[in-house]
Amino acid sequence: MYSIVLVDDHAIVREGFKRLIGMEPDLEVIAECRNADDAVEAIAQHQPDLVALDLSLPDGSGLPLIEHLLSVAADTRIVVLSMHDGEPYVSEALRRGASGYVTKGVAPEELVAGLRAVMQGEQFLSSDLRQRRAERPGEALDPFERLTAREREVFLLLAAGRAPKQVAAELGIGQKTVYIHRASLMGKLGAGSELDLYRMASERGLLDTARN
Repeated sequence: MYSIVLVDDHAIVREGFKRLIGMEPDLEVIAECRNADDAVEAIAQHQPDLVALDLSLPDGSGLPLIEHLLSVAADTRIVVLSMHDGEPYVSEALRRGASGYVTKGVAPEELVAGLRAVMQGEQFLSSDLRQRRAERPGEALDPFERLTAREREVFLLLAAGRAPKQVAAELGIGQKTVYIHRASLMGKLGAGSELDLYRMASERGLLDTARN
């Protein structure tokens, strides 16, 4: 029996998925959570096999929560449920450790299919996302994925309001190197200023990570 925690701020959505999952003989919903704080507490306590996680929660974005939940329950697998069906949400959720992504525009049964797939070690995308990728195979998922690891670090610190001198000190690199990385990452992202970097980080739910 696979144990599941549902995380969604809408009770009617949780109830619908709970009834759907309850029809499966090997799946069991052991807890329901309406916000991030409740989710962290429940998942730390129960260590479930699976989490069905909505990205839009009243106390913050579900994107940073993915990594947080995996830090308290490393063996738990996460399937994202979201009304967002475009980038950067999908690629960012997968990059942060989600094993699947199901949009709320598809048939509810796809959630069950996704839960089963990830428990078998697969990465699962709902049918609408798979179709989009098949139709546009050459399309870049997210410009953010083009950044190098160092450029990501510089991006996060600049987005959090650090000055280049502070970025250099924190990363242990020269200030001139910071300016080189800054120019490169802003070109890749199409950003014109630090304000643009802040906006991009905010849209991706990265600001909490950047400020730590």
